[in-house]
Amino acid sequence: MTAIISVVIWAISGILTILLFLVELILTILLFPFDKKRKIIHSQCFWWATAVIGSNPYWNLKVSGLENIDRHKTYVVVANHQSLADIVVMYKTHMQFKWVAKESLFKVPFIGWCLSLTKHIKLSRGSFGSIKKVYRQAANWLRNDISVVFFPEGTRSEAGEIDEFQNGAFKLAIQEKKPILPVAIEGTSEAIPKGSWIFKTKVMGRLTVLTPVETKNLEPKDFISLRDAVHKRLKSAIA
Repeated sequence: MTAIISVVIWAISGILTILLFLVELILTILLFPFDKKRKIIHSQCFWWATAVIGSNPYWNLKVSGLENIDRHKTYVVVANHQSLADIVVMYKTHMQFKWVAKESLFKVPFIGWCLSLTKHIKLSRGSFGSIKKVYRQAANWLRNDISVVFFPEGTRSEAGEIDEFQNGAFKLAIQEKKPILPVAIEGTSEAIPKGSWIFKTKVMGRLTVLTPVETKNLEPKDFISLRDAVHKRLKSAIA
């Protein structure tokens, strides 16, 4: 029975993702002169995420802290990273943002194509030139009033743990004088079966938006204390 349910879940998720791509492609063509930041295209991911989560009987997601998002502000969003399901649940914030995502993800059919259509930021690991380009693009989006999402651990962490943070997001936030918006994600490490395609475990996920951390009065040398403070807050939030 679990195998049949799993086939249905994967099929529905696949159909929804193909539909998302087709909608985004059509809107990109129609709105090309009017939606330079791809805001309308990006917003299509909101219904997609709701549908994907709602169609999976093994997933239960609780979202809290949305009142901490000022829709008129631009943030450097910092979230812990547990699995690919984090991408789905982050859209439940209904924020306009650009991901910093590894290059290989852009090559995944339909999902990767959607990332390209919405102009997310591509990171080639191990390439110093790519890293510099990422931060130039991220700074440009921030200056154009689009938030940028970073997973500063650099890779997926073990369930319930948060690895050390890399420095880039915090240096960027201070440089651009943008507040850090911490987002704590729990439970997604088990959302996608590992080593199998069969869903067996009920997952209680949680996405919590914490209060922003201002950077206006910080100097470049303060990035370490900012990084450690945000790391501590996120670690406490999922403890």
